[in-house]
Amino acid sequence: MVDLSQYLPILIFLVIALALSTAFVFLPMGVARLTGTHNPNADKLSEYECGFPAFEDPRSQFDVRFYLIAILFIVFDLEAAFLFPWAVSLDVTGWPGWITMMVFLGELAIGLAYAWKKGALDWE
Repeated sequence: MVDLSQYLPILIFLVIALALSTAFVFLPMGVARLTGTHNPNADKLSEYECGFPAFEDPRSQFDVRFYLIAILFIVFDLEAAFLFPWAVSLDVTGWPGWITMMVFLGELAIGLAYAWKKGALDWE
């Protein structure tokens, strides 16, 4: 026979977590219903981010170059994230670590040159 009394603290934790998450979701909705803040009107539905109506449909497609710029940003952001631990541990990795990072940086430089030559960085 398995002793299930050891699982009682886990069960209590799950019940408390479920009760708190339910309260955090439904309590604000209930307060909004009671205070009347859920009623939409023209002021609540007006543009509030930039102060004027949108020029076109907000679901319009973006230019592909926007995505290319975003991907290049992510790639070079990760490169910077790789450079700091590499620089700290260079005394441990020695020459093999240095050569490996130079190959990595060379590949990134070739990719950047390719994107630049293709015009991916030109913004109109």
